[in-house]
Amino acid sequence: MASSCDMCAHYVYDEEDDFYECLVNMDEDDFARFVARGYDNCPYFQLDDEYRIVRHQM
Repeated sequence: MASSCDMCAHYVYDEEDDFYECLVNMDEDDFARFVARGYDNCPYFQLDDEYRIVRHQM
């Protein structure tokens, strides 16, 4: 399953620096594996579902 950073909950806009960044806390080894594998299947992808809580309350 391919994932898009634009739809990920960890991809956040930084107003101070005026760009988007991934806020996943990775060490150097994890980052090297992530970059070597490419961006097709991000193991840290989490769908940014704003309405998840609302649906749970219904």
